[in-house]
Amino acid sequence: QLQASGGGSVQTGGSLRLSCAASGRAFSKYAWGWFRQAPGKERELISGITSGGATYYADSVKGRFTISRDNAKNAVDLQMISLKPEDTAVYYCAAREHTLTETTTQYGYWGQGTLVTVSS
Repeated sequence: QLQASGGGSVQTGGSLRLSCAASGRAFSKYAWGWFRQAPGKERELISGITSGGATYYADSVKGRFTISRDNAKNAVDLQMISLKPEDTAVYYCAAREHTLTETTTQYGYWGQGTLVTVSS
């Protein structure tokens, strides 16, 4: 199971750090993804990290978000800075074996989602 935390409300330009902790099994050989879903929009992959540490960022968050993983803690974090109102969404962590993919149905493990609200 995955447990996401760290969401909240900030003003434009603020920062938040999301965390996702896994339990029940070791995820060191899994790829992790952070997705977000804004109202009326589809869930989208915004960042990910492979088991080897390679990272992915969507253009919309590149340069502002940083993903990291700690295999010893079985966890992955997403540091978000320079937040914008368009970052407002429910953020989900997810994990799957092998590589990253944007396809949500390919992820077997999901966190419950944490709300990020950025006000102007």
